[in-house]
Amino acid sequence: MADLLSSGLGEEQEKEKEDKEWGGKAAKTEENQEKDGVTETLGFNDKNGGSKGKKRNLSDLSLVRFITTELTRGYFLEHNEAKYTERRERVYTFLRIPKELEKLMTFGFFLCLDAFLYVFTLLPLRVILALLRLLTVPCCGLSGSRLLQPAQVCDVLKGFIMVLCYTMMSYVDYSMMYHLIRGQSVIKLYIIYNMLEVADRLFSSFGQDILDALYWTATEPKEKKRAHIGVIPHFLMAVLYVFLHAILIMVQATTLNVAFNSHNKSLLTIMMSNNFVEIKGSVFKKFEKNNLFQMSNSDIKERFTHYILLLIVCLRNMEQFSWNTDHLWVLFPDVIMVIASEVAVDIVKHAFITKFNDISADVYGEYRASLAFDLVSSRQKNAYTDYSDSVSRRMGFIPLPLALLLIRVVTSSVKIQGSLSFMCVLLFYLGMITLKVLNSIILLGTSCVFVKEAKMEEKLFNPPPSVVSSRANSRTHRSKHDPTSPPQEPTTEKGGTSPAADSSAPVNAAESSAPTFPKSDSDTFLTTPDEEDDDKINANTGLEGDRTPKKDLLEIDRFTICGNRID
Repeated sequence: MADLLSSGLGEEQEKEKEDKEWGGKAAKTEENQEKDGVTETLGFNDKNGGSKGKKRNLSDLSLVRFITTELTRGYFLEHNEAKYTERRERVYTFLRIPKELEKLMTFGFFLCLDAFLYVFTLLPLRVILALLRLLTVPCCGLSGSRLLQPAQVCDVLKGFIMVLCYTMMSYVDYSMMYHLIRGQSVIKLYIIYNMLEVADRLFSSFGQDILDALYWTATEPKEKKRAHIGVIPHFLMAVLYVFLHAILIMVQATTLNVAFNSHNKSLLTIMMSNNFVEIKGSVFKKFEKNNLFQMSNSDIKERFTHYILLLIVCLRNMEQFSWNTDHLWVLFPDVIMVIASEVAVDIVKHAFITKFNDISADVYGEYRASLAFDLVSSRQKNAYTDYSDSVSRRMGFIPLPLALLLIRVVTSSVKIQGSLSFMCVLLFYLGMITLKVLNSIILLGTSCVFVKEAKMEEKLFNPPPSVVSSRANSRTHRSKHDPTSPPQEPTTEKGGTSPAADSSAPVNAAESSAPTFPKSDSDTFLTTPDEEDDDKINANTGLEGDRTPKKDLLEIDRFTICGNRID
């Protein structure tokens, strides 16, 4: 009996031990699954499921259950609200780009038109006034005053350049050039047209520097009369540049004319497809705001130039058909097709560039304000450049070669005979002056509104950078070369440091013994002032080392290197 009891108790103890061991294993597996937050559902890992057994019924793994789950499962977009809100804003920005871009393009077009009409309307009158002053001042005995003001000297030089280049252009045969280009193959003409576009950009980049060098060489103060001889090589270089650039644009217009007059229009189609190749070269590159500003200025200049080229093509074709208006309607669809492709390419290019680089559409308002600032600042009393020159630097649009070509085409296409023809020319000239004045008034009022909206009025009253830098150079020159001048106390900068106090005596002695070369102001001369006077003086005198101030939109012209691109 005792053996039976002891054997029964042993079996019960063994069962209890087995149950405890099984329960401990089950608890461990549940703890591991809870730690991982994973349970099995339908043979897959489910993080939100409860603890279940390992074995599943075959009905739970059926195809019907899987399809039912796929059809009824849901998700909530508000769990990632920031991401979808950002995507929606990108779509809105993408749709706003065409409107904002065309606002900028329209404003820039009228800026280029104002600078272009200036060459035909006000420049001849200013040249006549300057020549009258040049003749009357010596007769009046005003020996103490200058013969011509700097602006009048620049106007006279522009007038002489136009007259000499027009005389040289009169010997160029347009008809021979047209037939020479028409005899080439289509592929060769396509390559030529692309090469002409690249050459036009290179000419524009270096041409304005040539003209600025001529203007400054002719107007800078000179102590000796022999120094005036240096104007002659600069003048000849400028004449050569304007003539070559005008010839280049003439070849470009002739190639476009050949494309319009081809029978199958294949060349025109290829030239239009070249615009869409521009999308591939621009969209998939990194752009900052300054790079996009450069490209926008380039597109404005390119669109205005294409309009003038289309006008030249229409004039040449109308002359060949004896000014028959019926032929104008034949050219009209091709002209509209070229303009539409240009506009479409610009819109697509800017829309995707702003999308890929996460740039807001409001940036085009800043670009308009920057262009408006140039116009308003050129009307100030302390203006240091003409407005047409500032447009040339900002956009790369130089009106002299294009105006010279248009004058050459018009004079060769239109025959003026009789007094009635001269009266028509006079009325047309008065109409162009009226258009120029009206355009300038509207642009000036619109630019003032843009400047006020951008809160840039304070920068209009800053002194020109050339004045500040010249004052800084004169101070350093006096302090280094005048032994009788008393030592000046070190000036404290904004940061509270005194760089003059930190310099040692041997360094000062070495600096005084070395010759001083004044720094050139050509870089700051072409930009708009946006720094304070003390910072500019310190930067020009080298007191703060090699610190380079960060450039804003007012300091970026058409051919300034910004980031990884010159466009």
